[in-house]
Formats: sequence, structure tokens, C-alpha cells
Amino acid sequence: MSSRSFHDFEQAGWESVALEYEQAFGSLTIQSIGPLLDAAGVGAKTRVLDVGSGPGYVAAAALGRGAQVTGIDFSGAMIALARQRNPDIDFRRGDAEALPFPDKRFEAVVMNFSLLHLERPEQALREAHRVLKPGGRCGFTVWAGPDETLGFQIVLSAVEAHGNPNVPLPPGSPFFRFSDPEECERVLLEAGFSAPEVAKAPQTWRLSSPDALFEIMKEATVRTRGLLRGQSGQALDAIRMAVGEAAKAYERDGAVQLPMPAVLASALRP
Repeated sequence: MSSRSFHDFEQAGWESVALEYEQAFGSLTIQSIGPLLDAAGVGAKTRVLDVGSGPGYVAAAALGRGAQVTGIDFSGAMIALARQRNPDIDFRRGDAEALPFPDKRFEAVVMNFSLLHLERPEQALREAHRVLKPGGRCGFTVWAGPDETLGFQIVLSAVEAHGNPNVPLPPGSPFFRFSDPEECERVLLEAGFSAPEVAKAPQTWRLSSPDALFEIMKEATVRTRGLLRGQSGQALDAIRMAVGEAAKAYERDGAVQLPMPAVLASALRP
């Protein structure tokens, strides 16, 4: 495989599932936006770069605080969606690992669940450091580990029990690598930041039915979709049934309610 195989896999995936992702994950991932913007010190007139902007939720929230916002994403489909939803924000297509901005341009850089989808997350953090002004802050969110994010736990356990967890996919940084606070601190310090802080942001995923979890993971994600689509037909049917049965245990008030906490890390650009 080429050195960019994971990048190409992720980029192609997000070109094809942009709308599905928004419909499935939008109500979940917006829950960490307020704490993320607070951790990055975003307020009125702050010059903010939203890296991996997706449908533009973080950028829109920053604009609502009076910030001066730019969003960047490697998916043209996501950029088109973000521009449609937020015509007053400057969204650009570009690479988080080679940001098309001069040094010391921004006062805050934020990444809401986008670090997980990059070929070289360390390089993306070095780029965030480069484009930040001294005294600026970088913040990112990732998923907590599968022992806490029950949506992932249910699906991965079903694959382990009924299918093949070793489907060959382009190699990338482990999905739950940054669930470890010490790893968050380490990469931030190595990128040149100081005074890293790591916290948990509680989130709850509300789904319309137990069957919705499997369908979302199969149709509105990239890595997990690849894992599921690599199963045999018989295994996939068994996984679907197991996921639905497990999700039923979390039905409350007419909906499935799954804990899906985020890890929130931030640091200062000296």
C-alpha cells in the first residue's frame, strides 16, 4: 500500500457518507462543542480555525460567539454541506497535515472528532501549532474508549463474537489511541504545546430504535463501515441481530440512549 493509503481511504469514505453522517451523528457530536470552544478560549473576535470541519457544527457555534471563523476539511462533500448550512462562514477544502495558512494566523485551532481520521495526527498537531499565534490554544475531541462508548462497544463485541475482527483495511493510527489522556498529553507536548489539559465530556446518543445502531455504523461511518462490509453475509446477519439485541437494553422513554463520552484535550501555544 502507498504511504497515503489510509488518507485516501478516509477521504473517499467521507466523500460518500457526508449526509448520512450528519443525520446519524449530528445530534451526538454537537454535545461536546461548547466545552471544546471553552477549552480553546473561543470568544468574540477570536480568529478560529476549525480543522476537519465536517458539516460545520463547530464553526457555526464559534460564529455564534462572535468569533472570526475559517473551516477546513479534506472532503469536498463535507465542504459543500457546510457551505450550504452556513453560507456566512469561510469553508475551504484542504489537508489538516499541510494547512494552507501562514504561520501565526489564528488564535484558536479546534478539531471535533477529526483527529481520528488522519493519516498522521502528530503532523496535524504540528501544523496547528504552526498556524497559532503565541498564547493561542488548540483543542480537540476524540471518543473515549470502547469500555465507555457503548455504541462502539456493542458493535465491536458483536463482530468479535460472530464475525472477523481482522478485516484488512488500510493501516492507520489506532481508533482509540487518544482515548488515553497520557497519549493526548504526550502528542501535544511533542508538537510544541505546553500545559496540556485533558477532561471527559459526557454525551448521550439517542437513537430511534435498537436496529438503528447497526444501520448507522454500516452506512454513516468509514472505518467501522469498512469492517462491517468486509464480513460474510452470514456473519453480517448474525452481527446485525446481536447489535439489535444488545441495544435493546438501553431503551428508555421510547428511544435507545447510549453513553458516548468524549475525551477533550487542549493546550497552549507558548
